[in-house]
Amino acid sequence: MAARTHRYEDLKAELLKDPGVRAEYEALEPAYQATCLRIEKGLTQAELAELVGTQQPNIARFESGRNDPRLSFLRRVGRALGYRLDIRFVPLEAQGQAKVERK
Repeated sequence: MAARTHRYEDLKAELLKDPGVRAEYEALEPAYQATCLRIEKGLTQAELAELVGTQQPNIARFESGRNDPRLSFLRRVGRALGYRLDIRFVPLEAQGQAKVERK
């Protein structure tokens, strides 16, 4: 019997329906963006670390999502990559999540 294949986009959409999976996915977004930018610029983690003023293991931990970086660290990474950090509040309804009510 042949193995059934799934399109990546379909599998991703299905997995992101789970609120827990969606939360983890979104939490990794800054690290994913920074990693993509670093690779596009042809920088190693060590080279980015030097530009940021930190050590390579700190960049590795950030890119792996193993820590919650401070805003100051994210700003330095952004500057080193030629970007600025932009933080916004986005309505939960826009992401298909329930609205949080105040009591």
